[in-house]
Amino acid sequence: MLKVILALFGAIVLFAVIVVVAAVSTYNGLVNRSQAVDAQWAQVQNVYQRRADLIPNLVQTVSGAANFEKSTLEAVTEARASVGKVQLSATTAPTDAAQLAQFQQAQGQLSTALSRLLVVSERYPDLKATQNFQMLQAQLEGTENRIAVERGRFNDAAQDYDAAIKRIPAVFFAAALGFKEKPYFQATAGAEKPPAVKFDFNAQPAPAHP
Repeated sequence: MLKVILALFGAIVLFAVIVVVAAVSTYNGLVNRSQAVDAQWAQVQNVYQRRADLIPNLVQTVSGAANFEKSTLEAVTEARASVGKVQLSATTAPTDAAQLAQFQQAQGQLSTALSRLLVVSERYPDLKATQNFQMLQAQLEGTENRIAVERGRFNDAAQDYDAAIKRIPAVFFAAALGFKEKPYFQATAGAEKPPAVKFDFNAQPAPAHP
């Protein structure tokens, strides 16, 4: 009888050890995945900030062109200001889908305004003589590509994390330990390609308005 009790007790202890080891391993895995999402979010913020830092110089350079459309410059400036109003942590990925959607919308509006400015710039071949403009062209091309890459990597990390907290055994304790689902960027039409940054210096400048 004693042997049976000891065997049963041993089995219970062994089971408890297995459960604890599995829980600890799962917890550590969730921590690593959560940190990976945060790290990738920081990269996304870095490339968006890089673009925002380029815009004042771009606006200043382009505004030097004769008769450049003021409304286009104002649209870029206002869109950049709107992005600054969406306050999200630079190091911790958001857990509020509405906040991320607002952030994405503001960045999308800035992308649209910036693309419009670059299209209008094609009408001013004199900008070709401006070395700063040529440098900005290359920097913007690189930045837009980095934005697309880092957003894709962030989505991959967020989706991996979200799937992990829904698996057994994590699903039983993840929420209680503060592991919340993290939203990711939603695809938009043409999002698989970064905005084209091209300039046609053979085009004629727009006529001046009286």
